[in-house]
Amino acid sequence: MARRDLLRLQGETARRIVKKMRWFASQKNPLAFAKPLRDARFGSYRFRVGDYRILVDLAGKQVRVLTVLAVRHRKDVYKLL
Repeated sequence: MARRDLLRLQGETARRIVKKMRWFASQKNPLAFAKPLRDARFGSYRFRVGDYRILVDLAGKQVRVLTVLAVRHRKDVYKLL
């Protein structure tokens, strides 16, 4: 789903989101830049990149792997929840 979401975005916006997610992933604690979702039916955290929100889920208890579930505009992302 997230790959399809990125492909739907304009090139520069998609590049900016990918670059920012790589930066988050390179940090010691990427969740310091995320907010927990109250209702975790679809992901457990969200990152903000401009007007876009990236919903992620953790793989296990350690923050070594973040699974990107969706990339949507802020007006649409919470409709998924």
